[in-house]
Order: sequence, then C-alpha cells, then structure tokens
Amino acid sequence: MNGSTPPASTPTATPTASAPASPSAPVDDEPAGDTAFASWPTATDEQPVSSTIEVKGVYDGSLKRFHGSGDLGGSGQDEGQDPMFELADGATLKNVILGSPAADGVHCSGSCTLVNVWWEDVGEDAASFKGKSASAAYVVDGGGARKADDKVFQHNGAGTLTVKNFQVSDFGKLYRSCGNCGTQYERHVVIDNVLVTSPGKVIAGVNSNYGDTATLSGVTIVGDGKKKIVVCERFKGNDSGDEPTALGSGPDGTSCLYETSEVTYQ
Repeated sequence: MNGSTPPASTPTATPTASAPASPSAPVDDEPAGDTAFASWPTATDEQPVSSTIEVKGVYDGSLKRFHGSGDLGGSGQDEGQDPMFELADGATLKNVILGSPAADGVHCSGSCTLVNVWWEDVGEDAASFKGKSASAAYVVDGGGARKADDKVFQHNGAGTLTVKNFQVSDFGKLYRSCGNCGTQYERHVVIDNVLVTSPGKVIAGVNSNYGDTATLSGVTIVGDGKKKIVVCERFKGNDSGDEPTALGSGPDGTSCLYETSEVTYQ
C-alpha cells in the first residue's frame, strides 16, 4: 500500500464508449452459454485508486486492474469503508478487475448493472446494493469473485438483485440480505447459472420475516463432496443491530425457492 500514489485518472467517470476488449477473456455484455463460464481474465493494465470513482452512465474499464491506495488501501473487514466505485442510479460498470486491496468494492445507490466485473481478493464486500425503492433492479452478469472472508454481495437496500453467469470460490456468503440494518426492506435475489467452488459457507441468506425470497436455478457446486455449502439459509432479521437468528435452510416454497434438481455437485 502506498499512501502517496495518486489515482491514474480523475475519480469522476462520465459515460464512455466501450473500449477494445482484451483478447484473453470475453467481455461481451451477454456471457456465452448456459453452462459455459469465462476464464479469469488477465489484466490489461494497472490503476491505483486513492479516492472513490463515481460512475454515471457507463464506465468501461477495458479489463484494467484497479487496486486501492492511500485512503482506499485497506483490505480488512471493517464496516463503513469507502468503495472503489460508487454507481449512481442506472449506472453500468463493465470490464473491470478489482485487485487487492479492494476496500469496500462497488456500491450501487440505486438500480445498476455490473457486467464482466471480477474481484480477485474481496475486501469487506464485493458489492453492496443500497437503492431505497422496491422497484430497484440490480444485475450482476458474468464475472467472478474469490477470497471473500465474509460476504460477496451485500443487499442493504430494497429491490431485486439478479446474479447470473457468475463464478465464486473461497467465500463466506455469495448473497446476504442485511440481517440487522437500521432500516429493513423486503428484498429479493435471483441466482441463475452460477459456478460455486468450495470452500464456501452459504450461497444465499435471506430474512424470511421481512418477506425476502431467493430464487435459484442452474447452480453447480464443485469440490463439496460432503455438501457442507448451504444453498439457501433463512434468518429472522432485525433492525436493532443484533445478530440475526438462523431459522433453517433448504427449499421451503416461501423464502428459498428452488428445486433440489437445480443444484448439481461435481
């Protein structure tokens, strides 16, 4: 970490045209195939980031590796860290590699789209979704995350998150609806065509007492012969900051919506 290193470009991102893709990894807006997953990409360049990059419109990172420096140079699990990227309502972030340290990853203040975004070493969280409207729609399409001590996707706000064509390995929870936020919402997640590689703890965690749902399909779990990874876990959330109470796991037709045939073990 080098506190004196300035960001390589201005921290405010305006709408940009799509940049040329690296030939080493596909960067199409629609990742190919229902069962095919892109290889982890090779970074085309490096960019240190010492203050949050604010994104409005479309930001195409051209598969550069962005890593924190200065005030964003931490890699711990402390709550309240600043993100590397802050996406305005309706913004799109694409073709980005977040290296280490990654601070608090990506924040979405409203609806947002993340396309072909890769986290090499998740810091506090890979991405947090904070829109306040029940109609907020967040989409993660393609990409992947590794080394998440706790959560990959943290859903603090309202609305629906869709995660598709995504791969994750060495993680705590792929998705968690906030269990003890001061303001609670009904939240929904749709997880489709994901490749999950052990070790990991939970794919989706939801608060059944707030009406949350997790809909899962096309889940492939690798290296978990004893089936220790929980596909969907239900909690009793609260707004007092207390640790939420675990209520159970598995499909229940109400909060955890999937058929066991949608989960394949390799």
